[in-house]
Amino acid sequence: MRLFGHHISRQTLILAGVEILLIMLSLELALIALIDEAVDQRSLLGLNLVIAAGMTLIMMTMGLYDREARAQAGSQGLDDMLRIAASLLVTLAAIAAIGSAFPDMVPILDTFLVGASLIFVALAGERLVYRRVSRSDAFAHRILVLGSGSRAMTLETASTHANAHNPYKILAFVAVESADALEVPANRTMTLKNGQTLLKLARSIKTEEIVVAIRERRNSLPIKDLLECKLHGITVTDISSFFEREHQRLQLDSMNSSWLIFGSGFRQSWFGNLVKRVFDILLSLILLLVALPVMLITSIAIKLDSPGPILYWQTRVGLGNKPFEICKFRSMRTDAEKDGQPRWAAGNDDRITRVGRVIRTLRIDELPQILNVLKGEMSFIGPRPERPLFVEQLSKQIPYFLARHSIRPGISGWAQVRYPYGASVQDAKEKLQYDLYYVKNHTLFLDILIILETVRVVLLGRGAR
Repeated sequence: MRLFGHHISRQTLILAGVEILLIMLSLELALIALIDEAVDQRSLLGLNLVIAAGMTLIMMTMGLYDREARAQAGSQGLDDMLRIAASLLVTLAAIAAIGSAFPDMVPILDTFLVGASLIFVALAGERLVYRRVSRSDAFAHRILVLGSGSRAMTLETASTHANAHNPYKILAFVAVESADALEVPANRTMTLKNGQTLLKLARSIKTEEIVVAIRERRNSLPIKDLLECKLHGITVTDISSFFEREHQRLQLDSMNSSWLIFGSGFRQSWFGNLVKRVFDILLSLILLLVALPVMLITSIAIKLDSPGPILYWQTRVGLGNKPFEICKFRSMRTDAEKDGQPRWAAGNDDRITRVGRVIRTLRIDELPQILNVLKGEMSFIGPRPERPLFVEQLSKQIPYFLARHSIRPGISGWAQVRYPYGASVQDAKEKLQYDLYYVKNHTLFLDILIILETVRVVLLGRGAR
């Protein structure tokens, strides 16, 4: 479902709601054990709700509501418990810090200390049940795909990927005569028998949604059958909209220009731009103030580690395809591109200095870009700005690449937190799918979610080079 323009699965919302209730219930039980009946516990109910919501945000930052991160974890049960424990410690530290400033909060700290064990047991048990239920076919959203060509194959690949953990199950692919050539495995396809309608087939296998994945639709799209299915309560969805909803990206291989033109999104309003600009300035000033000691230490370390300037300026392409000079901490040797040929950073790149490797892992090298944000050349959240040569090359090889320049580039972004560092044309194509999702659906709400995910990425050091 959509929440402030962003697609969030109902499973995630239900999971977060249940866990807020479990945290509140655990705190209430702790209150009963610690506080005598003379205390009006109803007055603490609101505070428990605030603590529960705050801990849920911390759990979100830890990646506990990220379906893809959960699927990629080696041991999900152990991984969940470790992240829940870390979330409890961070919440405890936050309450202790607030309690030191406000002595009246001390009873709440005592309550949380007692309630922490209850919260851990409740959440760990609930996660165990959730993992089993969410993976059960009985609770999966049942999908029938119309088409068996290249577009349909992108759905098959996404659903059978080694790390896939999707809340839907593809029942079958229906081959359509005179449409695309068969690319889906034959054992996954079916055809309509004589006298059988698409509605009868869909009902016979208990289909909840039909996804249209036909590339060449002229004279091959069964309009009457699809309309009949829709009129009888079966959802009919275009494959591009399906990918956008389920995977929070725009799938380039399944997308038409007409879908982009006539679909929703890509809104640009003066009020929205003003809100985003004010948010950028306030957040940049706060980050600059907080990170100033780190930036000072980094400057000294760079100077002592290798000869050359502390900062370096590099031309990037920004809003409206206009070039600007980006500012970063220097993390490579001064002769990193002595031949003058731009190159992507590679894994274990020998051009990176010792200090540079640390600050790139922790994303500290990006902090001077705050100056670009304050100057209005960048936003805090947006697509990563690329170098002119890469833009020229990629725009020729990847469709819609220049669409990412319709908004200001950002220090962090949806592609940066959803996909690891890219160093090839294929990586750029994968990241563009997330960039286009952000350009289409960007709101202040999505910006805040990206900031929370950025914190997680920085803490885990994922995808840095």
